[in-house]
Amino acid sequence: MAKLILLCFLAVFCFSLTISDATTYIVGDTSGWDISTDLDSWASGKRFDVGDVLLFQYSSYHSVNEVTKQSFESCNTTDALGTFSNGNTTITLSNAGDRYFVCGNQLHCLGGMKLQVNVEGDQTSSTVVAPQAQPSSKSNNNPSTVIPTSRGCTIGGTESLVIAFLCLTVKKLFLYQK
Repeated sequence: MAKLILLCFLAVFCFSLTISDATTYIVGDTSGWDISTDLDSWASGKRFDVGDVLLFQYSSYHSVNEVTKQSFESCNTTDALGTFSNGNTTITLSNAGDRYFVCGNQLHCLGGMKLQVNVEGDQTSSTVVAPQAQPSSKSNNNPSTVIPTSRGCTIGGTESLVIAFLCLTVKKLFLYQK
């Protein structure tokens, strides 16, 4: 019985180490992904972490293209890393580093409809699961508006080593008690 209690405790402890908070950001808040939105101001002061989600909401006149830094600077979408045009695009920030997004209409991009985010976090995390974002019904244009945090699960890096160590410890306990 003591073995079972110890095993349950260690399992709960391991899972509590790997749970992290993920935030869903509506790009541009209520103005959305639009030429009239000051996206630099919107992004300033925000901390984007691995596992967070960007929700782009836009009309049929726009699209979202993820591009390289060079393409971002020149508003070139020829070699886009990803292209989205459904009007409600969810992008999970699964790796640390800079990410670049532009409108597929080059004139809109040149007019400022582009976004650079610096994603902070553990680059060794290999799996990130984030919930699907839901549109917000808020009517104010507060640049700090985000959808309330949701629970995601990140497994990788140091957490995986801790889990492996604890599993080996439990296995040895079972072997020595027999």
